[in-house]
Parts: sequence; C-alpha cells; structure tokens
Amino acid sequence: MAKFELKLPKMGESVAEATVTNWLKEVGDTIEADEAVLEIATDKVDSEVPSEVDGVLIEKLFDTDDVVQVGETIAIIETEGDGGEENSAPASSTVETKPDKELVDAVEDKVETAKQTTQTAIESTDDRFYSPLVKNIAKEEGVSQSELDSISGTGKDGRVTKNDMLAYIENRGQQQAQPKQETAQQPVASKPAPAPKQKPAVSVSGEDEVIEMTRMGKMISKHMVDSVQTSAHVQSFVECDVTNVWNWRNKVKGDFAKREGEKLTFTPIFMEAVAKALKDYPLMNIAVDGDKIIKRKNVNLGMAAALPDGNLIVPVIKNADQLNLVGMSKAVNDLAGRARKNQLKPDEIQGGTYTVTNVGTFGSIMGTPIINQPQVGILALGAIRKVPAVIETPDGDFIGIRYKMFLSHSYDHRVVNGALGGQFVKAVADYLEAWDVNREV
Repeated sequence: MAKFELKLPKMGESVAEATVTNWLKEVGDTIEADEAVLEIATDKVDSEVPSEVDGVLIEKLFDTDDVVQVGETIAIIETEGDGGEENSAPASSTVETKPDKELVDAVEDKVETAKQTTQTAIESTDDRFYSPLVKNIAKEEGVSQSELDSISGTGKDGRVTKNDMLAYIENRGQQQAQPKQETAQQPVASKPAPAPKQKPAVSVSGEDEVIEMTRMGKMISKHMVDSVQTSAHVQSFVECDVTNVWNWRNKVKGDFAKREGEKLTFTPIFMEAVAKALKDYPLMNIAVDGDKIIKRKNVNLGMAAALPDGNLIVPVIKNADQLNLVGMSKAVNDLAGRARKNQLKPDEIQGGTYTVTNVGTFGSIMGTPIINQPQVGILALGAIRKVPAVIETPDGDFIGIRYKMFLSHSYDHRVVNGALGGQFVKAVADYLEAWDVNREV
C-alpha cells in the first residue's frame, strides 16, 4: 500500500487560498481517479477538488469552513501498489512496524499543524476581504483578527493594504499610549463617537420560514450594495429593431450547428455588437481608481449567467473584440455551460472591462442593472418582441410587424456623462439594426 497526499491545486495567479465548504467523501470511502473529493470556495467562485488517483480516503486534514493555502495537503488517500521509498513495506515483519508508525506520526503532526494554523488564521469576512500578503503581515506581527478589522483601509473598496498594515504596526504602541497622554494634558471631555446606525428590526412569526443566505448570496449582496454606494448610477434606454438579426439567425442556425457543433444563440451576436461599440467609444472601457481613470487596453466582456440556485455569476470573454462570430459563439456556449455546472476557474470570472446581462431571458423588456465594480457600465438586453411599427419607405410610411427589443445602459455618472452613455448604447443598436442578412458565418 502507498499513501498519496491530495493537495489544494493552483486555481489562478490571484488565488492563494480557499475555504473547505463540503466533504463529498468520508474516511473509508473508495475514490476513483478524477472523482470529486470535496468542494471548496474562493472569494470568486466555488469548485470541486478531484482525486488524482484510485484509492481509499484514510485521513481528512481539514474540516468544513477551514481555510487552506494553495499547495497544502488536504487529505491522505491510500492506494494500491508500491509508493516508493517513503511508502514501501520492508520484507521483515519486525521492521514493518517502524515505518508504519513513522508514517502515522507524520500524518498526526500534519493534522496538528493544520489545526493550529486554522485556529490562528486571519480570515476575510462578508464585510472585509484581506489579501494573503496582509494576512501574512498580521500573522508575523501578532495582529489579531479584531485589531485587523479595526484598521481603516485606503485601498480599492476600502481594502487594507500593505502600507496600511505597516503604518498601523509602526504606530501601534503610540496608539495605545496616546489616549492617556491627551487626557492628562487636556481635561476637556472628548466628543462621543457617533452611535452605529441601527438596522430596522424584522419581526418573524411562527408561520414564517427563515432561510439562510448562501455564501455566494452574501457576497453578491455586499458587492451590489458597495457598487450602488460607489457609483452614481444613471440609465439610458434605446429601442432596437432586430428584425434583420432575427431572420438571419433563423436562416443560418441549422447549418451552423451541423458545421460547428454549436448552437447559434442571440447572445454572441449581441456581444459582437457591444465589442465593436467599445472599440468606437474606448472611454466606456475604463475603470475608476480613486481620482484616476484607467483606460483598458483589452476588451474583456463579462457575461452574466444564471446558476441553478438562482444566483448569478459573470464569466469573462477575454479579448472579445478579436473574436469572429464562430469564436464568440464557442466562448459564450462554453462559459455558460460550465457556469451552470459550477466548473468555472477563478481566473475565468476576473478581468472584465464591461458587462452584459440578458434580462430578456426572464421575460423582462428592460432593466436597470447595477454596475459590476470597478467597471463603469453594464448593458441589459431586454426580451425580443414582435410588435407593430412604422416602416419608412420611398413610397411612404406603412405599418408592419417588426422584432424589437430595449437596450438598457447603466453607467457611472462620475466619469461617464449622458452624451457618452447614450452614444454608446445607440452605437450597439446601430450595429444590430444594420445587420447584413446575406452575411456568411
């Protein structure tokens, strides 16, 4: 028998740790290669950790809700065969006990170390996220969780930065002594701190059902509130005639599916139009960092996708402006499919520069979406409706049946004025209305 250490895999350049959310296997269970052993969550996405080998789970080194660093051993799996020098069994039964005992002791040491690390680890909360660097500084300097929570952050979204930590540590002793010194020199009563704002009490009767929010639900809730408090949201609405798009898609979707093995939906068509408009209006493809505007070089389109539990996730199509319609369709279908199965990688939901959400999927004709920070705009696609409309011709105006939809554009009025916000969404509509019905795909 040999012992295999199941480690937390690397999940992207920006991900250094994850939280164990659920063990799918228990000690003694048989595991096949590529079978999921446990579920984990980062601050970006939930995923599963599969086994790399066939075997039996003999040790779990972390409990649910424990934080694990990338590369740390999560579990021990016993496998068939010779595991090499470290795990091979000597021929002599007398000597056999010793390596087994050493292995058990080593595993116990790792369990104890993991438990101690977990107990003393600084953790991010629903209200505050701490980077691995900040956590390491706090650990080395003996800064407790409560101390860290009290430090005012100067980073983006109020995050505590390295400089905040160094400044706090440098003034740590002075901060403790300062109140006494001031009291001795100035016997004037200090101004009382403002009382924290009280949230309205919610009454619950015996007939009501109380449902706990999911971890992702809490994150989305905080992200949305933070966005509204950060950006000055304003909207522009444009009605778009997509009759040409509708007819063209119906004409080519059958051949497209046979040739490419992919369904041709409306989403990649809309995404192509948005990518073109962003190239025309690059000041919509920006981010705000304090008093600075960051003009993005790449056009990375976020695509809001619904999850089975009702939550939303936003996978990102990188360099969307460089994709043709076939490439865009493959990217959209791949990301949407894996989003529904919780198979997205953390890096695949980061780096977006502009977001598109399809509220028409749920029957809404328009919406006022909340900006996905630190972006400055988000476009909501309304439901496509068959409506009577005035058709202008050289022979006069006529009433006809057209396919139309509303485009709802929310943008950050701190940096995007009404002219730019309106011109951008009108450009998207113009690209769709001018769709070539004879286009090859």
